[in-house]
Amino acid sequence: MGTKVPTADAVSKKWGEVTPGRSGYYASGVANAGADWEKNASGAGSAYKAAISAGNIQQMFTGGIKRAGAAKYQRKATGVGVDRFSTGVTAAVSDYQSGMSPMLSAIASVEPPARQPRGSAANQQRSVVYQVALNKARLAQRAAGA
Repeated sequence: MGTKVPTADAVSKKWGEVTPGRSGYYASGVANAGADWEKNASGAGSAYKAAISAGNIQQMFTGGIKRAGAAKYQRKATGVGVDRFSTGVTAAVSDYQSGMSPMLSAIASVEPPARQPRGSAANQQRSVVYQVALNKARLAQRAAGA
């Protein structure tokens, strides 16, 4: 005979009733976890590379999406995401500013080529110089933490 376990209904009901009251445990657990997170996450580069290079990574990725399904995405996006959107944006203002600042500086530093007559292929170069500057800023921003 197998191991006796409670039903999934019973376990999920208890989890839903008890866990929301444990936010104090969450708060104390994350209060000083930043240094440990940074150390452990930055040391996991080789594990990350191995994971995303695995032969079956595409199947695992699409399999996870299919397992969750469109219904779960829709339910969570509307039932949870909408309520958290405003507070998330408010909490991210300084992060947004620090992320956008180098991009805005890159745009401001560009001197695009002179505008040519409408329809001229040379006008495409006006957008290319911005693309190059923004990509350079993006790569510099990514490497800054390395």
